Formats: sequence, structure tokens, C-alpha cells
Amino acid sequence: MDLIRHLRLFIVVAEELHFSRAADLLGMAQPPLSQSIRRLERELGLELFDRSARQVRLTAAGALLLEEARALLGREERLRTVMARVRDGELGTLRAGVPPQTPARTLHALLSACAEEFPGLRIDLQEVDTAEQVRLLAAARLDVGLVHHPVADADDLVVGPSAGVELGVVLPRSSPLARLSEVTLADLTGHELFLFPRAAAPGWYDRILDICREGGFTPPAVRHARNPEFLLGLVASGRGVAFDDGRVAGKEPRAAWRPLAGRPLMLWMSAVWPAHSGHPAAAPFARIAAEVIAREDPPNRLLTPPEEAGRPRPRPRPWSVVFERGAGPATP
Repeated sequence: MDLIRHLRLFIVVAEELHFSRAADLLGMAQPPLSQSIRRLERELGLELFDRSARQVRLTAAGALLLEEARALLGREERLRTVMARVRDGELGTLRAGVPPQTPARTLHALLSACAEEFPGLRIDLQEVDTAEQVRLLAAARLDVGLVHHPVADADDLVVGPSAGVELGVVLPRSSPLARLSEVTLADLTGHELFLFPRAAAPGWYDRILDICREGGFTPPAVRHARNPEFLLGLVASGRGVAFDDGRVAGKEPRAAWRPLAGRPLMLWMSAVWPAHSGHPAAAPFARIAAEVIAREDPPNRLLTPPEEAGRPRPRPRPWSVVFERGAGPATP
């Protein structure tokens, strides 16, 4: 059965509640129209119209189908528009948010990979922290965001493939702890901790402090530093410690990076996008972003963080054949 065609006919009849008028509007005879509606009812196993009275009325099932059919045909129209843009070589613009501390080489690799795979897609990359990305996604001012997990207030977002980055501790090189091959969280007792402001990524901020307490490290003070270079300068001056993946610490000879025993701090990152009316390039961007992050350092791995395991995963979309390498969105 040509479901889309039958649904188009059904919508006209449901809106007119009169088969003759609907047939006139559709430019067809009434008997074929009635037969089409009957076939649709048989296919669904439900009566869509109450024909017992003089005036045709929608049944409860018919009213529900009308709402769903309008939404489905709206998505079909969007799909046709997207495919027309693909055919014409105009994929449009993807508004993507990335955390402010994203390394330059990661941004370069991400943009290069996207340009290679989708040469017709323009990416408007914006430097935005996790919490603000969630707000901009909800306001339809971003199409996709690369965020730090866990993410609060993200029930309406789809979570793409995730990459985990191992964090170690950045110490003053003069500290006795810098002579160790690895450091436990408990070894940091008595040191102040420098962190990004909580408002930037509340879920990840709270998770860091929870892990520190569980590991025996309750810092006497938590100082905030948004800029990684500024944070590194504070550590190098002997004012405290910070957590990093090691790339920033390598720029400062007065600071030392050491791995944490047991790898307790894994920074999980993935792209997220609206579950409804999402940009067709959001899912492939998420896959590419995870692959790029995972290639940066050997400890990084394509995995799903435990906190996000129950979150919605990308569902196959009709445009997967254009935007994905396989039959559907990639999963970790």
C-alpha cells in the first residue's frame, strides 16, 4: 500500500469531513477516494471515520492519525527539501558549538574531516561552554553541540558517539609529588584545586569534586580559572593543582603532568542535538567529532560513559544514506 498517498487523501477528507467535497478538492471521483480510505482502515485495523450519522465525523483513532499524518508529511516535505539541496550541492550551514578549551589541533582536525566528507556543508563553529550550548540548542540557535558529560536538562537531546579523555594532575614541578610516576587523589590532600567555573559545565564540575572526595581528596579551597593558560600559570606559581589531559601542561616547564592512579577521572565528550527537527548533518558531525577526539591520544577510546548509557541514541533517519557511511548513524 502506498501509505503516503493514502495519508494525503485521508488528511483532506479529515479536514473537510465530507467525501464529495474532498473528492472535488483532490480532482478525483468519490468512489476511488472512499476505496482508498477503506484500504487505509483495513491496513491499520481501525475505523477512522464515524459514518453512522448524517455528518461524517472522525473517530478517536482518526483524530490521532490526523495529527500524526500531518507531522509525518511535514517531515517528508523537509526530507525532500534537504535532498534537493543535496542534489544541487548546497548542504547549507551547520551551527556547531564546541567547548572554549578545545585544542587548536582538534578543531583543525574536526573541520578538515567534515570538509573532506561533506564538501558542500558550511560549519559555523561557535566557542560555547556546555551549559550555554544546551540553552542554545533548546532555543534553536545551535544545531549541534560538543559537550562535556554528564549534561543536565538534556532530556530532549540525542546523544552521539562518545569519546573519553584521561585526565591527570598538573603540579608545580617543584612539588615532591612531581617525582612520582603516578599520583593518587589522596596524595593531593592539602592542595588547593583550580577548576573551570561551575556554570560552564555543572554536571562535570560536580562529578569531579565527587570523584575527588571518593578518592580521599577534599581540597581546602576551589579556585576558578576559565582560561587554561591562566590556570597553568597559577599551578606553576605553586598555588595549587589542576586536572588536565597533559597537553596544556607540556607548554610550561615549571609545571609537571602526572597520571592519576586507577584513571579515576575520564572526561567524556560527545555531540548532542535536538531529538525533534534536528539538522540532517548533526549525526555525522557527532560521529566525526568522536573519531577525531579518540585519535588525539592513545588513552582516548570510543565508549559510552556510564552516566549516559540510558539516554536516547540516534535513530536511523531517511537521510542516512547521504550523510552516513553505513545504513544508519554510527554508535560507539
